Amino acid sequence: MAAAPQKIREATFQMLYSFDLGNNTEDAIVELISKELTLPKSVAKTVKERVKAILTHLKEIDALIAKVCHSYEFERIHTVERNILRLGIYELLYDPSIPEKVVFAECMRLATKFSAEEAGAFIHAILDAVVKTRAGEPLNDKKLKEIAKAAEKSEREIQHVIEALGDNKSSGNLKKSDE
Repeated sequence: MAAAPQKIREATFQMLYSFDLGNNTEDAIVELISKELTLPKSVAKTVKERVKAILTHLKEIDALIAKVCHSYEFERIHTVERNILRLGIYELLYDPSIPEKVVFAECMRLATKFSAEEAGAFIHAILDAVVKTRAGEPLNDKKLKEIAKAAEKSEREIQHVIEALGDNKSSGNLKKSDE
């Protein structure tokens, strides 16, 4: 039985994310994702091939993200958002079987599931800028800068929560969820 395209896309994103973190071998990542998402071997193979295709074009994809996101440094884009963008841009540029609207909708779904609330607007703006760049349309730099500023604010808020959680752990203020 074939897996739903959403499940394949989600597994592809998770594998890209794992590679980006760089702390496992390819086989270990495939095995882990197959097990966690209960993917049949044939689907895991499809996902692995898709990830390899994306990695083949990674330099071009990353350069394009950096080009359209010039008001926000590429290195500062969170790993989750960066890999959703990589997947979406790959689908926009190299997989003509997937309609543009589906790419946008699926990237928004992944952002909603795996990232902060503001990430969806950021990802949508970058994908839109990529589409416009391909079509030769001028970019709305002001809107990109506003979205980048909102993403930066979100990044600071997340960092603040992480730091607060770290402080609470060390002082013993966190309770176990099953108490």
